[in-house]
Amino acid sequence: MRALRTSSELAKTPLRLKLLKAIGIAALIIIAVGLVGVWYMIGHAGPILRARVIQTLSNRFNSKVELAGFQVSVLHGIEVTGSGLEIYGAKDPNAYQPGIQPLIEIREFRFQTALRNLFRSPMHIDTVYVQGMILNVPPKQSRQELTGIGSKARRMTILVHKFLCEDTRLLINTINPEKPPLEFAISELKMKEIGPGQPLQFDATLVNPKPVGDIHSTGLFGPWQQDSPRDTPVQGEYSFNHADLGTIKGIGGTLSSIGQYSGTLNNIVVHGTTDTPDFRIASSGHPVSLHTEFHAVVDGTCGDTYLKPVKASFLHTSFTASGSVVRLEKGHGRGHDIALDVVLDRGRIEDLLRLGVRTDPPIMSGPVDLKTKLRLSPGEESVANRLQLAGDFHVLYAHFSNKKVQGKLNSLSLRSRGEKQSRVEHEDDVQTDLQGVFTLGDGLLSFSSLHFLVPGTQVDMKGGYSLDGREFNFHGKARFDAKLSQMTTGWKSILLKPVDPFFSKNGAGTEVPIKITGTQSEPRFGLDFHHKEEHEGAVKKADTLSKR
Repeated sequence: MRALRTSSELAKTPLRLKLLKAIGIAALIIIAVGLVGVWYMIGHAGPILRARVIQTLSNRFNSKVELAGFQVSVLHGIEVTGSGLEIYGAKDPNAYQPGIQPLIEIREFRFQTALRNLFRSPMHIDTVYVQGMILNVPPKQSRQELTGIGSKARRMTILVHKFLCEDTRLLINTINPEKPPLEFAISELKMKEIGPGQPLQFDATLVNPKPVGDIHSTGLFGPWQQDSPRDTPVQGEYSFNHADLGTIKGIGGTLSSIGQYSGTLNNIVVHGTTDTPDFRIASSGHPVSLHTEFHAVVDGTCGDTYLKPVKASFLHTSFTASGSVVRLEKGHGRGHDIALDVVLDRGRIEDLLRLGVRTDPPIMSGPVDLKTKLRLSPGEESVANRLQLAGDFHVLYAHFSNKKVQGKLNSLSLRSRGEKQSRVEHEDDVQTDLQGVFTLGDGLLSFSSLHFLVPGTQVDMKGGYSLDGREFNFHGKARFDAKLSQMTTGWKSILLKPVDPFFSKNGAGTEVPIKITGTQSEPRFGLDFHHKEEHEGAVKKADTLSKR
């Protein structure tokens, strides 16, 4: 029986061998076919990947895509480099004016992935490195005009998890042909996919031209609004440190700023603060610590910024400002035209003078209320030469720092009240009430109306002085409570009694024309019977500016 079983088993052996041989041959054929397929895929990886890149971008933006250069290496996995990538905002590349299209331009890009990913769909890529990307956001247009861009989701054959970009520019094109695109230079940009249909997470470093410095920002961008790119959401926070204000002619200091923003590319709302511990204006050179809190809206259609409002403080003074920062390009000089309404209702006049006037110590001190329209026109000249002001102010309880000036005011107050001059040394310094209407331009502070009040004296004048303190030139009238003869003693008082009626006007004991000329260090006070209104033209100009 054992022999019979052995013979049976031997009879079955050729059959098994044939079966195993057939299976082996089939496996070899399958392997060979697979190897041929792999060989074909590897040999045609370039065209395959190029087609996938173009198809993915075309589906993503529903637009025409052009790719100038594309190279693939499979020696170390799959290594891809490309150049001259252009993504248009519509199927028709002429849908927008020349210069606005393509929507996205990329000078160079590269990525690397495992060879096995070539056989996956979608193909997963961890990181794409991009150099020289330009994102052109078209001017605000109606949805009907953007018929080439759809919002329907399409199949993506490549999924990218991270983008690392260098030398990126964001151009928000404007409707106004007089203005160039609003441009943001981004030296470094990192973007990360956080989920299908979700915004990209970004980390960016922007280059700020004036004041020179880098702005670091993190936040969320998107989802991309295919039918209206300007309405793409953006939100984040920023920090701006060690910005040199000296790059703006006429001012100086080192600025730092932090804040948050949100909205769309078309309408970005910004909240932030700035700190400049050594802010200074060149006309004075005195550094002060300046702190601001601001709320601003950036209009992406034209690049203009609206401040609503700015709250600022320095030394013992605080004020608010609201207005606009308008970009100008043609016909008005290149730069920003700043127009603000400034309200100062809790300040010190010595703080304002320290900030704006070189004279040290400031010529006077005391609480001040002020309202003014500020205009800073664009140009390369210093801020002091471009700054224009027109407004009114009121200084209460002013005291002059120059002993000679204050002494003359003390003496004037005594005489105008008919008091004896010998009491000057025993009297406290008189306080001055000062209010007026002023303009500032070309470094000259002009007053179309200046009302000056000390006990016993009321003065109304016109004139101005230079911000460097080198020139005073005021002319007007002084009214005194005392009669002319009462303002002196001895034989002079007797001689002046007959002329008292000629100088007693409008209910005042005495009214005379006066002038203040000279410099801050050497002021000259005197009667002004022969003044011929030499500065009448300047005063008229001041009146005109103050009414604007």
